[in-house]
Amino acid sequence: MTLPAKAEAFLEMMAVERDASPHTLAAYGRDLEDAEAGLAGAGGLDGASEQAVEAYFAGLSRRGLSPSTAARRRSAVRQFYRFCLSEGWRDDDPSRRVEAPKKGRPLPKVLSREEVDRLIAAASARDGAQGLRLGCMIELLYASGMRVSELVGLKLDAVARDPAYLIVRGKGGKERLAPLNDAARTAVKAYLEKARATFLPRGDAANPWLFPSSGAGGVLTRRRFGQLLDQAAVDAGIDRARVSPHVLRHAFATHLLEGGADLRVVQTLLGHADISTTQIYTHVMGDRLREVVETAHPLARDDD
Repeated sequence: MTLPAKAEAFLEMMAVERDASPHTLAAYGRDLEDAEAGLAGAGGLDGASEQAVEAYFAGLSRRGLSPSTAARRRSAVRQFYRFCLSEGWRDDDPSRRVEAPKKGRPLPKVLSREEVDRLIAAASARDGAQGLRLGCMIELLYASGMRVSELVGLKLDAVARDPAYLIVRGKGGKERLAPLNDAARTAVKAYLEKARATFLPRGDAANPWLFPSSGAGGVLTRRRFGQLLDQAAVDAGIDRARVSPHVLRHAFATHLLEGGADLRVVQTLLGHADISTTQIYTHVMGDRLREVVETAHPLARDDD
């Protein structure tokens, strides 16, 4: 059975960002194929309702599957729907019983600002061109909130004339502006001047990619970038399980909100079609909002 595109994207994310083994990916693929078949009459994985998913889960036990297999199958489906939720492809999670569809969303993993600084420093400390490239890529992700696919898909002409914003083509072919701070622009300049030529395939001076590679396609792959990011995390003393290209996107959004950015602005910068997807980041605002209430609300003031 052919899996829907969203399920294929989920498996790709598991491979690139979570470094899942081929055995794990194969098992998850079989689990999602089973779910797609079991939900075929209810719109498949893409369109299934909470009731349909609950019925599918209940049926696993009746089919005589071992407890471990049934548990893994439920886990694969739940992780798939959480991924769809985080990507803005669904507004609800039909695999969980909740009062309202927007409750119970998984909170994104987020690095602190100090951890991001350590990660960039560790990446940039690598020898020569390798350090300049990896440091540049991390700076770009953190400055702009791009997805990793958008990052590796950048063309060289995107950074011509030292732009303050990149024009990024995201999901569905929609274009948006992605901001670049001074640190990112400085990193891009250093990479272009001292490192990019090192990675050009032999005899391919006309290579159009910002991050070329001698591998197939002539461009650095998401998987390879994920591997390099893992190593930078280890060098920075950060648990590699907490670091991925998507986590840097989460850090971008979270730190903007912590700094006082408007939620609608963050939605636009992330390219989310629905603001409910962006609202998962408002968990970081708890302390800030509490501080505002305590300092600004009349009932919170001391009467001297």
